[in-house]
Amino acid sequence: MPAHADRDLAFLRSADPDTGPGASEGQCYLYVLPSAGEDLLKLGFSRDPLGRMQALHPRYYEFFDLERGWLAQTDTVREARRLERDLHRSLGEYNAPAPLTVRRAAAGHGEWYRGAYAGLLGESERLLGLGHTVHRPLRDWAGAELARQGERLYDRGEALLSQLQGEPGLLDDLALADLRRNLIDTLDAYPALALALELRLPEPLLHWYYAAR
Repeated sequence: MPAHADRDLAFLRSADPDTGPGASEGQCYLYVLPSAGEDLLKLGFSRDPLGRMQALHPRYYEFFDLERGWLAQTDTVREARRLERDLHRSLGEYNAPAPLTVRRAAAGHGEWYRGAYAGLLGESERLLGLGHTVHRPLRDWAGAELARQGERLYDRGEALLSQLQGEPGLLDDLALADLRRNLIDTLDAYPALALALELRLPEPLLHWYYAAR
């Protein structure tokens, strides 16, 4: 494999609209992400909640309870930020440390709460009554967004094969263990969200993935 080959699988995903020019403009979302199997959740806002989940945990589709999670859509970033700020002020007594299993750089200090889900579920109903589009359960929205990402997955898979000199079996080299694990985590999201990979990956990479699983 070429020495310059990229071990970061971010290129298999969409660019993050929460950074760079225009990051404070356009449609945005207030999000509530409950942890699976634990009374802990992440509250925040983002123009790209799927990208946010992907940044928080490589297996976000297992780490978060997507059946209980929800998003409220806003017309502007400013409105989503205001909703988030007001909720943070009201939830101080529920504040909890970020779990150690989320990526430290993306964890967000003061944005995790324990015991606050029931109240936030009520907030989703209030926002729905005010005319906001509320996506609940989050799984349906996440699946649709991942399908949109998947429209470019084939080309990105071909780029990866080019880096691997056309031999996906090179991923099994111990020196590439991190890349192999990250690629499996990224691709596992598709079957986890009931999306087929058959037409979304070059055939050699698809065969490697099925064998690796």
